Amino acid sequence: MLRAPLDWLEVAGWGMRGGAPEGRCLVQGVVMSEARVLLALRRELRGWELPGGRAEPGEDAAVALVREIREETGLVVEPIERVGEYRRRGFASHTAQVFRCRPTGGTLRASDDTPAVAWFRPDTLPDTLFPWFRGPLLDALGPGPRPFEREERLGLAAIASGLRIDLATRWRGHG
Repeated sequence: MLRAPLDWLEVAGWGMRGGAPEGRCLVQGVVMSEARVLLALRRELRGWELPGGRAEPGEDAAVALVREIREETGLVVEPIERVGEYRRRGFASHTAQVFRCRPTGGTLRASDDTPAVAWFRPDTLPDTLFPWFRGPLLDALGPGPRPFEREERLGLAAIASGLRIDLATRWRGHG
């Protein structure tokens, strides 16, 4: 809990430097295995999220996703379907490319960026899942047609929700 204010400053700096959404391309994976979905616990703003990260300039989104998921979780995945593009405006503006994936190898493990990784049944997702990941999860798990294109606004409600989730996660011992 004592580290929380430092982590929040890091997140605030990241969010305020957002710049043009077109310049920040993230990739995220809905990794499914045996009717469970893989979630990663975020390091600096504690809460569960879809694994993934930032694509390097010029890097193919699917290649970036495979690299990021392996770095964060230890798993090798195969992207099997593009779920959609999520343009998030406001705090920490970015565009996220989301893919359904299946694991093909590796060993599940935590990393410096993700202090915990775990499998969850879609009907029992943790209450500390950041709300901006629920839409892509529902899109990935529901009927098509895909890919979706969604516009989302991350305003004060999203910031307050993120802080509430961070505090709840730390209070429960993941901090």
